[in-house]
Amino acid sequence: MTVEELEAQVKTLQNQVETLTKELTLLRDIEEIKKLQRIYGFYLEHWMYQEIVDLFADSPEAAFDAFPGSKYIGKEGVARYFTHYREPHPEFLHQLMQVQPVIDVAPDGKTAKGRWFGYGPLCIPSGKGMRESLHSGTYENEYIKEDGKWKFLKIRWKLNYITTPGEGIVKKERIEAAPPVFEINAPEPDTPRKELDARYPSGYIFPFHYKHPITGKDSSEGERNASVKGVKGYEKGYEIPL
Repeated sequence: MTVEELEAQVKTLQNQVETLTKELTLLRDIEEIKKLQRIYGFYLEHWMYQEIVDLFADSPEAAFDAFPGSKYIGKEGVARYFTHYREPHPEFLHQLMQVQPVIDVAPDGKTAKGRWFGYGPLCIPSGKGMRESLHSGTYENEYIKEDGKWKFLKIRWKLNYITTPGEGIVKKERIEAAPPVFEINAPEPDTPRKELDARYPSGYIFPFHYKHPITGKDSSEGERNASVKGVKGYEKGYEIPL
């Protein structure tokens, strides 16, 4: 083997090592993001508000946009939302399973986006009783690597539907004792806005952050959402001008 052939072989091996290193880093990033999201779900189950707030980045762009018509900006805004309910009742349950992730990490490895389903039971003390429901929603979240760790930059959630189970997990006498009106009151948002009620069966599809993985084209939710009653001047993206 000549020196030139040996040098070419070494260069090929170096390129392969670089490629494998990049792929390994990407896989590690995706797994860390999945772990972050799932940890959030476990903290949310018992409203562990401080632990939830600590999952967010310190960036001024941090945001929590999940309560209908409200958005909380910056880590201070996120904390204001989650800490408004500081003493959860023992019977409180917000078991929202974080499932079916699709995660895309930016080429520079510093930010990422992820789409998830959240599904599970919600049991909230109400008056002298309890109110229980099953709810489903879709996340389109953004993440950022801060000080070498993946954190939430933005949590964005759209409720698909909420329903009452036929046979619940809360004792019958607790349900019957609850008042007829069930409301969840949140603190004043940073950006109040009127928006479309996109719950089932509106026909609205929460926009995807990613293109079709095979064709590379935008998916068809924009065209379909344009025909949904209440949507005006729809453009692909998160905001829905009404």
